[in-house]
Amino acid sequence: MVRLVTFLLAFVATAMPAAAQSGGISIPEPTDGALFALGLVGLVVGRQIAKRRG
Repeated sequence: MVRLVTFLLAFVATAMPAAAQSGGISIPEPTDGALFALGLVGLVVGRQIAKRRG
């Protein structure tokens, strides 16, 4: 779980447009990466809770 959160935070940090400004490369907004990461974390947490309840 900690590894997943660390990976997702690193993904969101590297998705910032200011870090890699190139001519023709389209870079996603940081909010898109953050929403994606939050969705994945929500799925993982939801599965953990469902496992505990049986």
